[in-house]
Amino acid sequence: MTDLTAKTSFKGEIFIPKGSATKIISNLSQQNLNVTKFDPKILEFIGTVKSGYLDLGDKNLTKIDLFYKLTTAKPVMSDIIIIPGETTVVFLQEIAKKENLDFNKLELEYNKTAPFYEGFLIPETYHLAKGYDEKELISVLVKNSLKIHKNLINNYKKEYYKNIESNEWKNILAKASVIQKEAANKDEMKIVSSVIDNRLDKGMRLQMDGTLNYGKFSHIKITPDRIRNDESKFNTYLNDGLPPIVCMVSIEAIDAAINPAKTEYLYFMRDKRTNKHIFTKTHGEHLKQVNIQRNLK
Repeated sequence: MTDLTAKTSFKGEIFIPKGSATKIISNLSQQNLNVTKFDPKILEFIGTVKSGYLDLGDKNLTKIDLFYKLTTAKPVMSDIIIIPGETTVVFLQEIAKKENLDFNKLELEYNKTAPFYEGFLIPETYHLAKGYDEKELISVLVKNSLKIHKNLINNYKKEYYKNIESNEWKNILAKASVIQKEAANKDEMKIVSSVIDNRLDKGMRLQMDGTLNYGKFSHIKITPDRIRNDESKFNTYLNDGLPPIVCMVSIEAIDAAINPAKTEYLYFMRDKRTNKHIFTKTHGEHLKQVNIQRNLK
């Protein structure tokens, strides 16, 4: 009989498949554990073995300690981070690469379960046990996001935010996505929201570069040529009103979309010195700031 107190080579992270004690012992034997016919019974006596990726600690375990660890070890966690302003397709591509998942399967599961594609997932850090598949990952993300959307709609208590799939709520998300792409920080969000409202109220086009960072163009620099030739509905230089939802949005951006600041601003541009925006009321003031920025090194 093998000495249960003998040191093994097992430590750190280990993957344990679902199955009976006999199947698990067989799997461990393929990883160079010296096993006997009694080991499945011993393992069953100790407790129920956890499956998935487990953290055994940083020291080589004895055989009996390994068996105990298999019933008590914490799962290895993986953080799934959704960044505000990112587009859904780019997020799914990046998470597929990071977690060694299939992008097409991820997107298929997402399309099957999410009420709409862009702007539905809520930016947050999601803690999941490592080893999930595409369906399990999407299920967690969709369920959490759906809960947050419903809570937001209920908290704002606006009759015209009927439900998550209503045009009224999607318009809020579309506005929030423009704010998310344009505001330099959270403090600017409600001011940018006011500029959007002020321009729309006057029948002006938004003419905001960030709306062209949609889908696969999320990180592509906007050029004059792109502005002239992009014929999509996202081009707010060529189209009136709000664009479709551009990206995934934070709760702060949604709040800014619903509760804009009260201003008379119609224009803003980034200040090279502070990386924040300078807001102006008239076209003349705006052109003055444009000239100032052009002369900065």
